Amino acid sequence: MTISLIAAIGKNNELGKNNTLLWHMPEDMKHFRETTSGHAVIMGRKTFESLGRPLPNRRNIIITRDLNYKKDGVEITHSINEALELFKNTDEEIFIIGGGELYKQTMSIADRLYITHTEAEEKDADAFFPEIIPVVWNEISHEERQKDERNPFNYTFSIYEKI
Repeated sequence: MTISLIAAIGKNNELGKNNTLLWHMPEDMKHFRETTSGHAVIMGRKTFESLGRPLPNRRNIIITRDLNYKKDGVEITHSINEALELFKNTDEEIFIIGGGELYKQTMSIADRLYITHTEAEEKDADAFFPEIIPVVWNEISHEERQKDERNPFNYTFSIYEKI
């Protein structure tokens, strides 16, 4: 199994505020959809509830401490280990899609990062992506994009692999 984290972050690793994304970036959403389609996505309960529904064409796995939590169209687990156990002995790439706490807990076991770096800052952010340390992570792909009428900031799609 390959464990991948995927996120869009600001200049200071900002992810979100009040359980919502900070910026509306259609090209990043398209990139997310194309990258994760056909794969399993693992997310925390708050992230799932902010989405409002299971993501189509993906195996949706929710991690929650609430033992009574139930939702149609998703698999419920109660720990990262329980979620990852579903993929033991497979060569599947699985995606951790948030939130901030789940990224922190899985950064050390991740194999790959798909990061959209936006040239934006949000001083009131309350969720952050862990620091990407260059001696741990090697950037293997880097694609710069310019802001346009639909995407309000310059941004870069980067892929990192653990060294």
